[in-house]
Amino acid sequence: MQKRLPVMSPESHPHLVLLPSSGMGHLTPFLRLAASLAAHSAQVTLITAHPTVSLAESDTLERFCIAFPQVTHQKMSIPPIGDAISFDDPFTLQYEAIRRSSHTLSPLLSSLSPPISAVVTDMSLTSVVIPITKELSLSNYILFTSSAKMLAIYATYHKIAADIEAEGEVFLVPGLGSIPKSWLPPPLLAQGHNLLKTHFLENGERFLHSNGILTNTFEDLEKDSLAALNTGLVVNQLPSVIAIGPLPPCAFEAGEVATWLNDQPARSVLYVSFGSRAAISTKQMKELGNGLVGSGCKFLWVVKGRNVDREDRAELEEMVGREILDKVNEKGLMLKTWMNQDQILSHTAIGGFLSHCGWNSVTEAIWHGVPILAWPQNADQKINADLMKRNGVAIWEKSWGWGGQESVGEEEIAQKIKELMANEMLRNKAEKIREKARSALMPGGNSKNNLVGLIESSRQKNSISKEASNQQNMY
Repeated sequence: MQKRLPVMSPESHPHLVLLPSSGMGHLTPFLRLAASLAAHSAQVTLITAHPTVSLAESDTLERFCIAFPQVTHQKMSIPPIGDAISFDDPFTLQYEAIRRSSHTLSPLLSSLSPPISAVVTDMSLTSVVIPITKELSLSNYILFTSSAKMLAIYATYHKIAADIEAEGEVFLVPGLGSIPKSWLPPPLLAQGHNLLKTHFLENGERFLHSNGILTNTFEDLEKDSLAALNTGLVVNQLPSVIAIGPLPPCAFEAGEVATWLNDQPARSVLYVSFGSRAAISTKQMKELGNGLVGSGCKFLWVVKGRNVDREDRAELEEMVGREILDKVNEKGLMLKTWMNQDQILSHTAIGGFLSHCGWNSVTEAIWHGVPILAWPQNADQKINADLMKRNGVAIWEKSWGWGGQESVGEEEIAQKIKELMANEMLRNKAEKIREKARSALMPGGNSKNNLVGLIESSRQKNSISKEASNQQNMY
């Protein structure tokens, strides 16, 4: 029987305010953290930008609020950024729009009740939020929504940016060694200034002024990176890096799983998805479609169109052509609709995952013990793919470039799919990592202890603040 958590009086409940930025890759871990905190009797306020970039974000928020009425949801109105800044990614533009609206945050935080114990800030908003929380004498934690290894790069970027832009194929991260430059998002390698560089420079430097950095990872997955970060090898005097992952999926996220899956044998289906942001080219989609068919494996392919926003109305036939679509639907199932990824990965029919290696996708695959065929498309995904390969749960063909670069041929794709689906060693390793991930969140597990410690620390600060306030009122 599971032990019940001790019941706290309302006065002793810490009040944590969560401030995510933009995109499902950032929103999802914040919602899972909010649910975990609420389950431990913390009072939680969630502040989100309005309007959102994508329909997926607004729909998910609506379902979360219905499932967790005890979590207070506040909307922060964000005016459009206009044409003043030129950048292709609408989510990065939204980060900037939120940053430019940060002056509205101070009165909003001041108006919240009960008094705030701590603010948990998205990594991309650190440079503008920490000065506000310092002014209001509030503790501020950062939620880093990628790996601990990527955190090391982010936190040192302001010191190593010149080395990254210099000639050479690798750069050095203190405490972690050399990393190929080709694994970084292309905007970080470009000459001159751009929005992503600005965010990396300004946010990483501010990490030193936080009370701690929460990471959606766990000790057994990234032991070396966590040790380097917490012993000062990466950045001297960096606040504690606190592993609280993998943040478990919530019941509200569940949706319809394709009934087609229920008719398939165990571990026979390859799940194919490149996430909520990556859209591959029409040429590459055709090569991928033929490669999937040529592999002889059953597959569930969930696709998205060329746009990340609400205007994405392209039909499947328009995206891949009737010939490819007919071939695909003879061997598998191709869908262009929102599907709950966690629910798909948990299905007994799933035997492998062709993934872009976004961090949420990676942690969900680990949670369910599903081996990965890594095909990074942008952002932190090559760093993540390397980490999965090192942990023995992924195949990564490094010659496959970023999304939008040279297309990968159908025969090569088919061969790698066959290799993944037949690899029992990979499957066994994925199952072992799954067990370690779940152990981390069990009573006595490192991540569980860290989360409880965060809540207890916030509760104690809350009690001290109330005691000081009462003493002031006496005089």
